[in-house]
Amino acid sequence: MTSLLKLSTNGLSGSSSEAVAEGARWATGEMASLEAACRDPEVVAIAKRRKFSGSEKRRLLAEAGQCKEAGTLGAFLRRERIYSSMIASWRKQVGVADQAALAPKRRGPKPDASARQIQQLERDNARLRHKLGRAELIIDAQKKLRVALGLPTADDRNEDA
Repeated sequence: MTSLLKLSTNGLSGSSSEAVAEGARWATGEMASLEAACRDPEVVAIAKRRKFSGSEKRRLLAEAGQCKEAGTLGAFLRRERIYSSMIASWRKQVGVADQAALAPKRRGPKPDASARQIQQLERDNARLRHKLGRAELIIDAQKKLRVALGLPTADDRNEDA
């Protein structure tokens, strides 16, 4: 970094031949290697999404809550490299988690999904058996009515054929 500053100050105070030599260095790539050495080490070739643990989120929320003066929250967000929307969504998550933790818990054995399904199937079976019994009564009544009226029944039709 200091060599870049020296080169730039030499170009300003030195003669035109030094400026030409500096331009030649840029063209040959000598300065490019100096520039590559001074690059930001934080830059990654493949960006990865940052993941925050619950403790980190709570710590950042506590620090954000302490930012009361004008401009301090913005400086905090820039320093931590987070967005205000992240803070808002984390506050909602903490609120939901707190409500769930304070909610009364049901005591006793937990209901079993298969037992609930078995009960539903038994109710359906009983309902269908009741319908079948009513249908059989209706069919028997219709047969007796046909005989009483002297109309041919299904058995009589089969014998004629």
